[in-house]
Amino acid sequence: MLRFIVRRLLQMVGVLFVLSLLLFIWLRMLPGGTVSAILGDRATPESRERLTKALGLDEPLYVQYWRYLKRALTGNFGASTGVVPGRDAFQIFIDRFPATIELSFFAILIAILLGIPLGYLAARRRASLFDNASVIVSLIGVAVPVFFLAFLLKYFFAVKLGWLPVSGRQSNIDATRVTNFFVLDGLMTREWDAAWDAFKHLILPAITLSTIPFAVIFRITRASVLEVLDEDFVRTAESKGLTNRIIRGRHVLRNALLPVITTVGLQVGGLLAGAILTESVFSFPGIGEALASAFSHRDYAVLQVLIMASAATFVIVNLIVDVLYAVVDPRVRTR
Repeated sequence: MLRFIVRRLLQMVGVLFVLSLLLFIWLRMLPGGTVSAILGDRATPESRERLTKALGLDEPLYVQYWRYLKRALTGNFGASTGVVPGRDAFQIFIDRFPATIELSFFAILIAILLGIPLGYLAARRRASLFDNASVIVSLIGVAVPVFFLAFLLKYFFAVKLGWLPVSGRQSNIDATRVTNFFVLDGLMTREWDAAWDAFKHLILPAITLSTIPFAVIFRITRASVLEVLDEDFVRTAESKGLTNRIIRGRHVLRNALLPVITTVGLQVGGLLAGAILTESVFSFPGIGEALASAFSHRDYAVLQVLIMASAATFVIVNLIVDVLYAVVDPRVRTR
């Protein structure tokens, strides 16, 4: 197991290195460039030349990349020029990261708690009304655009009915900050009103963000269970007179969950992409909203740190998934 984990860690480092190189080149190919983003449209040729030399942009590309890599390893990505002008770009990530993690956690929790049981039940009741209805719901979950669903939920439940908050992460209340995870902070400090208020702000964005992961997890679970139910070892277990509980838990679910674990890991990484639209619609101050703002303001420092952090999160999640997969199926360790 240790050798398997070390091998995956080395692969993770390689992926992040290649991504940092591609990101570095891509940002320097964007129109305008860093100098234009900092000086604006009124920049003179002299001021552009001075800033170009000050930032080292007149040096060879490999020298610039090496300098960028050394700064990035120490968490120095430069200062923001558009999202929060003058603020350290890495600090913006630190401030925003807990919000996106909290939102993504509740979204994937909803997707797992609904997707796996419903997928299993649909497979057990193949071709029934429940099965057909569940498949239709999952198709709608994939087909409906995230931003459209976000506006619908926001209009009906927040604006029209007034049951839930319209936007933001928490109301303007005096709450103690410990971890910057607002729901967790409220529970830790026993400020139940703050925890409940933060949770209410999460409901609509989390439901919106969970629709596509739910649909994918449901379909994969259903297909996987159907495939396992047709295997010879299941029929053998039934012929031996084993109870349904043992067959379902030890034989069907254990084997059917293998592809589901991988799917969940991929969906967790994909939540970061969906969070851009979801956080923008609900004005939820997370990484997604900051990333959208950085694109619109051409804030290259913030773009660099947020994209690299998102990629690192995706790779780490998939490393955890690989380890869990190896625990469930020992054959994976030898591949």
